[in-house]
Amino acid sequence: MQKIYVCKKKGAMEITEQINQQVERFISKVVDKFPARDDVAVMTDIHVRVSQESGEMQAFNDDDEEITRCVIEGWIDNKDENFFDEVVPLLRGLLDKHAAAVDNMGIMKPYSFVLEDDDRESVAELRLCDDDTVIIDSGELMANLEEDLDAFLKDLLDDRK
Repeated sequence: MQKIYVCKKKGAMEITEQINQQVERFISKVVDKFPARDDVAVMTDIHVRVSQESGEMQAFNDDDEEITRCVIEGWIDNKDENFFDEVVPLLRGLLDKHAAAVDNMGIMKPYSFVLEDDDRESVAELRLCDDDTVIIDSGELMANLEEDLDAFLKDLLDDRK
């Protein structure tokens, strides 16, 4: 059974199987445009633009030339103010799921998948494709850090008594 990446926040938009499949097809179309080969394309970023209003998701190269597009029906007229906060983990999760294909595209490394809004402003780096570098989401890395440090300090001070 296929894993669905769902945000669990109160009031979070629902990530359906259909949305997952549409995004996966989008990723496959991008990968298909850059098959692995010896004469690789020189590109630094694949710009992914998502529109809450139209539900349209597009991919562009560095020269703002369209690579592919699709419409995610579940995102049409989405009014959620946390839309991008919820789209980022979905896109990262699916890019991670397809890492073997995404990381071996016919593009000179390093290259990134960058999420942008309708105004072409960068929202998040979704994936860095490089043999030596891995992006770790600082939110996940630092979650509960303060509580962990407080507990560590308490245990340390209790041991001194």
